[in-house]
Amino acid sequence: MRTVLITIFSVLFIDQILKLWVKANFFLGEEIGGLGFIKLQFIENPGMAFGMEFGGVWGKIALSLFRVGAVVVIWFIIKNLLNNKAHKGLVFSVGLIFAGALGNILDSAFYGLMFSESSPYYMAEFMPEAGGYANFMTGHVVDMIHFKFHYPSWMPFDMAGSEIFPPVFNIADFAISLGVGIIIVFNKRFLGKGKGDFSVFRKQQLIAEDPIDAEVEK
Repeated sequence: MRTVLITIFSVLFIDQILKLWVKANFFLGEEIGGLGFIKLQFIENPGMAFGMEFGGVWGKIALSLFRVGAVVVIWFIIKNLLNNKAHKGLVFSVGLIFAGALGNILDSAFYGLMFSESSPYYMAEFMPEAGGYANFMTGHVVDMIHFKFHYPSWMPFDMAGSEIFPPVFNIADFAISLGVGIIIVFNKRFLGKGKGDFSVFRKQQLIAEDPIDAEVEK
């Protein structure tokens, strides 16, 4: 449990510190130099990960509720994995997914209450007297990481010079993608002898049905 909690709190801390700094100190759309092709560019995402949008205000509320439900489900999965002594790599990966989902929920839930609206012409104000720019669970997610590199000039189909990966994202998005990627790459090691064999869950089911058979299976 300690390892997964450290993972979750570390991701949340880095994610939220960076978001709060960018929100309070950048103009909307502002870009500053980063490290090589990695740039910092402040945008606000009213919808899903990597700048995708979803269905206006009601879509935003529905998405926020879905995120909350997903976080609850993922937490129960983590507890199940820990109870069954699952592979530490699997627990770590699911912890990354949980932390990323929770990080973006915090933006949606509280940033609209904590800040005034951002603009290309002025920075957001923290805890403005007139109130924030949105209600609870309808705020925007802060994105800032931009992998800015382009296709070479010899690429066909009008791809020359265009960006290879244009979406702007945040640490929470990266944590989710990293967690899913690790599970996909190491699924045989994490999930059992065969691909997609969720042996840790099967073991728990056997224990519930017949402890003797479960011990033989072990």
